[in-house]
Amino acid sequence: MHRVEFLRCLSRFKYVPAKNQSGTCVTRRDVSITQKRSVPLVDTVNPSVRSGSEIREINVKINRLGRSGGVEEARELFDRMPRRDSIAYSTMITAYLKNNDLPKAESLFRAMPGSNVVAESAMINGYVNAGRLGDARKVFDAMLERNVYSWTSLVSGYFRSGDLDEACRLFDQMPVKNEVSWTTAIVGYARNGLIDQARKIFDAMPKKNVVACTAMIKSYIENGRVNDAENLFQEMPQKNAYTWNTMISGLMQDANGVDKAICLFNSMPQKNEVSWTAVVTGLAQNGMIETARSYFDKMPGKDIAAYNAMITGYIDNDLIVEAKELFSSMPKRNLVTWNAMLDGLGRRGHAGEALELVNSMLFLGFSPNEATLTSALTSCRGLVEVAQIHTMVMYRGFDQDISLGNALISMYSRSGDLLYARQAFEDLEAKDVVTWTCMILAYSNHGHGLHALQTFAQMLKSGEKPDRITFVGVLSACSHAGLVKKGRMLFDSMKTAYDLEPTAEHYSCLVDMLGRAGKIDQAIEVVNRMPQSERDGAVLGALLGACRLHGDKDGMVVANYLGETQIKIEPSMAGSYVLLGNLFAASGKWDQLARVRKMMKEKNVKKIPGFSVIEVNGESSMFFSGDQSHPKVEEVYGMLQERLLPVMWEVDHKINDLTGIVYRKCKNLTLIEVSRQ
Repeated sequence: MHRVEFLRCLSRFKYVPAKNQSGTCVTRRDVSITQKRSVPLVDTVNPSVRSGSEIREINVKINRLGRSGGVEEARELFDRMPRRDSIAYSTMITAYLKNNDLPKAESLFRAMPGSNVVAESAMINGYVNAGRLGDARKVFDAMLERNVYSWTSLVSGYFRSGDLDEACRLFDQMPVKNEVSWTTAIVGYARNGLIDQARKIFDAMPKKNVVACTAMIKSYIENGRVNDAENLFQEMPQKNAYTWNTMISGLMQDANGVDKAICLFNSMPQKNEVSWTAVVTGLAQNGMIETARSYFDKMPGKDIAAYNAMITGYIDNDLIVEAKELFSSMPKRNLVTWNAMLDGLGRRGHAGEALELVNSMLFLGFSPNEATLTSALTSCRGLVEVAQIHTMVMYRGFDQDISLGNALISMYSRSGDLLYARQAFEDLEAKDVVTWTCMILAYSNHGHGLHALQTFAQMLKSGEKPDRITFVGVLSACSHAGLVKKGRMLFDSMKTAYDLEPTAEHYSCLVDMLGRAGKIDQAIEVVNRMPQSERDGAVLGALLGACRLHGDKDGMVVANYLGETQIKIEPSMAGSYVLLGNLFAASGKWDQLARVRKMMKEKNVKKIPGFSVIEVNGESSMFFSGDQSHPKVEEVYGMLQERLLPVMWEVDHKINDLTGIVYRKCKNLTLIEVSRQ
């Protein structure tokens, strides 16, 4: 399309400098961007005039260099030109935009003499891609002449910004529409959720080509209307590979469509790598990992994308060993491959392996991006590992990336270092709602309720609106700080001030807050008045704990009822059985305690063992209650028996199970069980 526009421009351009009243050439610096400009000009930098064919040859070289990424070489060639015509300027500006250098493109555009429809259209598209719709509109309004590309770029910009009225108005005003214009409107409406309006545009299209039909099919799929997409696919007289691949991927989104997708794939006249990868990805996403591997093995030519799809499939199906084996066998890897493996290791807490993978990646010359370091961060278990990744973040210049900053706050908090969590928070110049929420939760989870509330106040002062997760942290902070009145006020403000409907988590925090303060009647009232749909085990568990702590005889009756109800709601939650069992033990109802334990055994419900993590010489070690798999288990238990056992014999007491720790004396060893309720 650009070549056609260049030729059109050539037919209109006259290489005669227009003069203003003072006799000097008019440049872009002399004319406001919002004013109409005169005829195109020629920028003469050398009195010696060369042939038009030589100028055209240089323009072709600039274009070729710009497309291949040699934008600096292209600029050197541009600067050495004896005479720069409009095509030279538009080619150089386009080269900058193709290489994502909007500032230099903008600078050259402003220095360009006269009006140039190709350069102006390119700048409109560049501004739109950068989200600077206002600047794009200024250029558009100042154009002496507009082409279909300038109209379409601006229409696309308004659709992207969500201003559908202006997008529709401009689209209707377009003097000439091509296939790209119609397709832009179809996709624009669909991506804003107006799929029926997109279909109206599609039906009004005078000549429907494969691109427009495929865009409509993809729009149906993205809006969950796979049946409509399938019907349109069947109606198409001609289909290209992209159409087939789009339909196969769409059918694979639902397990019920897998068989249809396979049939479609088998009937596909010409399969490419994308087709095979779509099938492998779809099968893996639907849990059919063995079938996915069989198709992967049958692929005639496996590219990196196919390997990445299979590795991601293994990871999503918790087959980390198989993913590692396939990763090791790959002939070539790209950044997506490394990130997929790091994500898999991170999700399963393999911090050591994740860090080794990052080091291997660096050694082989791959530069980690934000996604790489975020995945590595999520795998960290200890403070030393988090600090190592933090150093890498700063060294790579990602210290202002909000997603990474948020991950750092969370991981420092999880490691127990609130000082560094706060430092990571303060280092971020731009903060979003997740940033503030991470810091509030960090304080709240560590019992610093007042600090959490102070951070919440700073958040509101900054103009950032809290979301539901923010309120979980704030209400939990009020509970820990004993600020019942403040907590109730904040709970009520969710609906009145922020139009947020409280969920089970918020009700659980409120009940816990009232229970800790001994306001059992109010806690029971909250549970009775809350929506039935939000009354889950967490809410009843909070009320059960409150009744057990502060309840009188009537409260204990309520607690018994709640405990039985909670077990019915969540029969696999060990915490419910433990809490009810402790309640019976505190009341001396040993037969009921035995009944609860029998129920746990019959339903195969087990308490999650407690664990501790310590760091020695930069290496993290995790210890589970009753664990015999640690490589130095004999040394660990030997030290416990030698040093800890005499002290515990001397103390000789039990700590109530409510605290989460029970000491049991045995002949040879003291066992420590931590019940994570």
